[in-house]
Amino acid sequence: MTPAQDPFYIVKDEIQDSIDKVQDTFNQWKQAPENTGEYVHLTRELLTTCESVQWQVDELEKAISVAERDPAYYGLNEVEIGKRRNWTSTARNQVVAIRRNVEAGKHKTAFGRSVNPSELGRSKQHIAQDNDDFIASESDQQMLLMK
Repeated sequence: MTPAQDPFYIVKDEIQDSIDKVQDTFNQWKQAPENTGEYVHLTRELLTTCESVQWQVDELEKAISVAERDPAYYGLNEVEIGKRRNWTSTARNQVVAIRRNVEAGKHKTAFGRSVNPSELGRSKQHIAQDNDDFIASESDQQMLLMK
């Protein structure tokens, strides 16, 4: 199977695009004055997106684990499995580093007062719903690719 046909590479490219966007947003966040609505908005966006990307990487790692049980069935070898694991590890580390920086920065002040971290993020219920919607969307796309 060529990389263009391999679902791993399709998902990897989508995740990499998301990581690139997170890095761009993170750079904007670092430049934004802390006492502005833009800073608060970018903080929320970064935390939500980082969580989503981490979930995507987790799901990709699960798929790698399945392929690792019988690599020959999937037309893979140990070297390719290792490369895929390395990529997911690097991707996770990039997102975790950004998330930690944002979480450390979100406790700073906004609009001249101390900010409660819960005020910056959406409720876990909303985040969970967004993740469920994303999962459904990705699942639909994967099913179309397999047809």
